[in-house]
Amino acid sequence: MMKNLPPLDPDGHLLHQQDWNKETAEQLAHLEQITLTAAHWDIINLARAFYQDFGLPPRQRPLVRYVKDRLGAERGNSIYLMTLFPGSPARLISRIAGLPCPSSCF
Repeated sequence: MMKNLPPLDPDGHLLHQQDWNKETAEQLAHLEQITLTAAHWDIINLARAFYQDFGLPPRQRPLVRYVKDRLGAERGNSIYLMTLFPGSPARLISRIAGLPCPSSCF
């Protein structure tokens, strides 16, 4: 059974980033029908590092480049990210990682 989620904005992102933790990430992923694996966590952690480095949640292309630079070309591509986070990877990753909606989010 899932505990109550912290408050979310209308797009499903945390209202307060300090509410993010592993359990919250698991709950947010569950809402998206995603079961987080080590591969998911690699990308989530990189998205959080990107936010730390640049002060912005990653959009798709910068995220792909960031992943490629850190994990290699095999995982640093849009197709790989879409297999883990279907639909709109940057948006889903940011949501699950407790980050604000990327500027490309609509």
